[in-house]
Amino acid sequence: MGAPYYQFCPVAKAMELLDERWTMLLLREMLAGTEHFNDLRRGLPRMSPTLLSHRLDQLQRAGLIDRVRQGTDVRYVLTQAGFELRPVVEQLSMWGIRWIGELGDADLDPKLLLWDMHRNIDHLTVPAARTVIALLFPDAHPAQRRWWLVIQDGDADVCDADPGYEVSVEVQCSLRAMTRFWRGDIEWATLLLTGDATTIGPRHLRQALPSWFTRPAYAGVPRVAVAG
Repeated sequence: MGAPYYQFCPVAKAMELLDERWTMLLLREMLAGTEHFNDLRRGLPRMSPTLLSHRLDQLQRAGLIDRVRQGTDVRYVLTQAGFELRPVVEQLSMWGIRWIGELGDADLDPKLLLWDMHRNIDHLTVPAARTVIALLFPDAHPAQRRWWLVIQDGDADVCDADPGYEVSVEVQCSLRAMTRFWRGDIEWATLLLTGDATTIGPRHLRQALPSWFTRPAYAGVPRVAVAG
């Protein structure tokens, strides 16, 4: 728990728990369906394992999550109290996309971007056979420029080394442009038209590519021009 505000106001009482660093982002990950420690780390790559363990313990003691063990498998599952924070997190994301300004270079992370994309795939639209998307981000750090998304049998994985499978579609796009597309700042057709993104592969797969993903709900929120 954070430092007490010593106010009876329920906002103050709630924020004593929720306004500590990483807590709301951890809840964001769990509301997105992540339940395992290592997967939580992939969604929060800059959060130390020690701090993640501490925050999970805090939320468990507060009654927002349960720790469920099945053999060697350990899952962290939201309770009713945790699930009731969904509209709070969703409204924060919509407010943030509507009112917060342009992204800084430090906000761009290909690993985090592809982790979010891989869990938002519409598997009903992806071809039944194994589908491999190879991505190149020329503006990323040299060690983080090449990635692969492997989609098969209703599952998906993110690879930073060539998995050795035949590539279905190759995409070259700046990391900033792909991030802006994912956030809903720009449409895929516009990226292709301006040359900010190029694709290589069979025409029907290149055309279907954007339909394979379901962007976050905040991507559809109208933007407001903020002075400065």
